Amino acid sequence: MEHRTLGRSGIEVSTICLGTMTFGQQNTEAEAHRQLDFAFSSGINFIDTAEMYPVPARAQTQGRSESFVGSWLAGRRRDDLIIATKIAGPARGMDWIRGGPRVNAEQIQSAVEGSLKRLKTDYIDLYQIHWPERYVPQFGERYYDSRREREAVSIEHQLESLSRLVEAGKIRAIGLSNETPWGVMSFEQAAERLGLSHVVSIQNAFNLLNRRFEMDGLAEVSQRTGIGLLAYSPLAFGLLTGKYEMNPNAAGRMTEFPGFGQRYAKPNVHEAVQAYLELAKAYGLSPAQMAIAFVLQKSFTTSVIIGATSIDQLSENIGAASLQLPDSLMEKIDAIDQRWPSPTP
Repeated sequence: MEHRTLGRSGIEVSTICLGTMTFGQQNTEAEAHRQLDFAFSSGINFIDTAEMYPVPARAQTQGRSESFVGSWLAGRRRDDLIIATKIAGPARGMDWIRGGPRVNAEQIQSAVEGSLKRLKTDYIDLYQIHWPERYVPQFGERYYDSRREREAVSIEHQLESLSRLVEAGKIRAIGLSNETPWGVMSFEQAAERLGLSHVVSIQNAFNLLNRRFEMDGLAEVSQRTGIGLLAYSPLAFGLLTGKYEMNPNAAGRMTEFPGFGQRYAKPNVHEAVQAYLELAKAYGLSPAQMAIAFVLQKSFTTSVIIGATSIDQLSENIGAASLQLPDSLMEKIDAIDQRWPSPTP
């Protein structure tokens, strides 16, 4: 398993990261531990979770994913693992998180302490802002609407608060998630101007159906700042495995939580998926492995976050780490994207 460096942090992470948002909803604690054991034995040292997980977010289950990781982590040598988690940003209907989550000094401190307790550790390797404190279009929204602007804690205040936790040894590095080019550069400029900790990563959706990272300037920002992508949803909620093409009622997030997958219910998705499935078949590849390997081969990618509900799925996904897609295949992927450009941004 190849390892890459998280920005300027010096932290080395496996190119495949195990995502845990199914832990506590679709996976029991015992199943979660089996996944973690299998991932670690396969060379994965990077685990990603969040205070709001599992999904869909509910008061009854909030924090379980971290707790399941923590009960497993308690039996391991801590220095062997890189643990990433996230603070929730403002969101309607999530008042069970600190009375309504915000990314200010008081709530950052509270959120970190809660995560440390659930994870049963005294430090977090990568601490990320799950989605921006300010308004931005996200989770499948296409357009920016200035009428939706809201009062928000300044980026300087957020970074100062997080930097104090780095100095205190509670967290080792800072990351962003679901961010925009303006947001990433604002954090970078604040770090330079105020002498604060730099952001080392950005966790955004990126897959064959959503190449927005390359389209809206984030790829250039990443290349010039060294802030690498931690790509989530590389299989687009399982669509790129082909299972829903074979059986629209196949078990998975799209059928179990239909409202949660609305960002993928858009024009041209079916046509693009079919084209990618046929391309994988022509090259004798697993569609899932082709989709993950595509993301891994991008110069701006640090690690790809995979999620699974079974060991068989996990094994297949991890296998993508050893693939090198030929230039001819990458060119054909680009041709499909030209025909049906990123239908699920």
